[in-house]
Amino acid sequence: MQHFAEHATELGLTLSSEQCLRFEQYAAALAEWNERFNLTTITEPAQVETHHFLDSLSALPVLAAVQSLKLPALLTSTPTAIDVGTGAGLPGLALKLVWPGLQLTLLEGTGKKVTFLEHMIQLYGLSGVRAVHGRAEELAGHAPWREGFDLVLARAVAPLPILLEYLLPLARVGGWILAYKGAVPQVDAELAASGDAITQLGGQLISVQALQVPGLHERRSLIVMRKVKPTPRAFPRASGVIRKRPLGSSQ
Repeated sequence: MQHFAEHATELGLTLSSEQCLRFEQYAAALAEWNERFNLTTITEPAQVETHHFLDSLSALPVLAAVQSLKLPALLTSTPTAIDVGTGAGLPGLALKLVWPGLQLTLLEGTGKKVTFLEHMIQLYGLSGVRAVHGRAEELAGHAPWREGFDLVLARAVAPLPILLEYLLPLARVGGWILAYKGAVPQVDAELAASGDAITQLGGQLISVQALQVPGLHERRSLIVMRKVKPTPRAFPRASGVIRKRPLGSSQ
């Protein structure tokens, strides 16, 4: 990860030597644990740097901009956040390593991945972060999960018409929702397939931002939404219903 700190500066981030070391430890742990738990298909250090870490961090300048904040001010804030379907901790744990005040829940449905996340939290001695074994569609119907977070994140979890019903019920009114996606044309198609689901779930589409991830040739984009009114109690529906009849296709 020789060029990691240099690439991070292209996102406006100045990483300390301790932060760089933690990312190196993260990459090493991914490779080691992946032999047993199949955490990720990407384990080569240079690709972990670009495809996982920098990709995760690329949302920070966008989030700061939509809140009319300078990036250093964002990174000293203390919002509550949940990373849905976090897998090996991406993007949530990567964000936590540069955003210490983030009060973070890493939500993951696979127990072995939760075990890895708990190991990483203990390794770093992190405070304000927890790994939870569960699924958004089951938790989001109940307090304190429902409308309990300032920031809701998801990366490579599901097509947008399905994903929206996982994410929006978790966000408090006034909170932000970030969905990491591929190239903009793909996102446009997913938005079209979603119909008015964002509005129906209490959200508002703010922007679709094309991301230039340092060192990564593949195109990425970020869907930015805001929760503007409470999600109707009928949502989220049961997991099987969400997948069989996504909101956009059931109108």
